[in-house]
Amino acid sequence: MRDQTIIVSKPEISTSGFDSLGVPTHRAATIVFASTAEYENRSSRGHQGYSYGLYGTPTTRALEHRITLLENGVRTFLTPSGQASNALALLSLLEAGDRILICDNVYPAVRDFAERDLKRFGIRVDYYDPLRLDELEGKLDPTVKIVWCESPGSTTMEVADLPELARLAHAVGAIVGCDNTWATPLYFKPLDHGADIVTEALTKYFGGHSDVFMGSLTVKNEALIQPVRATLGRHGIGVSPDDASMVLRGMETMSVRICHSARVALDMARWLEGQPCVEAVLFPPLPSSPGHATWARDFSGASGVFSVVFKKGLAPHVGRALDTLGTFVIGASWGGTRSLVAPMKLGRDRSVTAWPHDDLVLRFSVGLEAEEELWADIERLALRLNGIAVAQPAQGHTP
Repeated sequence: MRDQTIIVSKPEISTSGFDSLGVPTHRAATIVFASTAEYENRSSRGHQGYSYGLYGTPTTRALEHRITLLENGVRTFLTPSGQASNALALLSLLEAGDRILICDNVYPAVRDFAERDLKRFGIRVDYYDPLRLDELEGKLDPTVKIVWCESPGSTTMEVADLPELARLAHAVGAIVGCDNTWATPLYFKPLDHGADIVTEALTKYFGGHSDVFMGSLTVKNEALIQPVRATLGRHGIGVSPDDASMVLRGMETMSVRICHSARVALDMARWLEGQPCVEAVLFPPLPSSPGHATWARDFSGASGVFSVVFKKGLAPHVGRALDTLGTFVIGASWGGTRSLVAPMKLGRDRSVTAWPHDDLVLRFSVGLEAEEELWADIERLALRLNGIAVAQPAQGHTP
């Protein structure tokens, strides 16, 4: 073999006896075959076989396998983001003339996708209140192909009764999809409660360090594998094995990270409920939170993400108060090691039920910083807004 050939050829190195705890990072675009016949019959390898790097490497399959086990599904597909998982699940199973029912508290990007793209493809879109399944039942008919839910809602935290929702949807032959990013499969397994598809934003708790984008889509039965796999293939959707290795590494500490964040978040949520500036704290473990009884029945725990609604008239002051924070940082997403806070506006993202509060919700994601420093931020924020809340009625105007 000449030098030029040696430098581009893969050396045959034995891996016998090399049993690492970590999952190796296998990078590949091209997968080679031992013969022409093997190449021509590559489809016979099935959906778990290897034919081209875009459709999977041992690294990405290792991550898919872990998630499939956690979700109690039959197959997981990786996508470039959580929203990609949502969109591709819908694209795989809907066609012109079908109807989809979407929960009113859905992630805004899903609503935007439904309004701008699904409708353009001739799919009829309607919404339902996740807390009023009697109204959902009235909207169900055989034209409904998918009922989509997000429970809890990622900002307003309503918890839907998924077993009942699935019973109603399956009665008319509809498939149920559930975005489970808030709870992760550690605390809720939608496929065990009636869903047919579950999506996760691996960007958040799975990756855990705010430095990688990825999503997953897990199906409950074999019949759903080929439609999803074919859609991903036609759209050229794949993920980097390097990113998959980061998620594999991050998820090894996911359980301890979420447990810590949830404990601190619950203490903060309970304290904030009693502050004069606060109208409501939206966090499923709180009895006052919408759908709390369903959460207590079906979920085994909570994450560290909760939302706060302030008393009317305080919204214009929240931004200035946030600028005083020293440990919480302002930013979208959640589930990383750093604590985040994000001001969210909801008024335009409701179709069935009007948002009853000021159009500002403050969403918190508790990370892993020193608790006393996080508490100092929370107390500083509440002190500033409490002063304004107490002063407003006496002065008759907003300072």
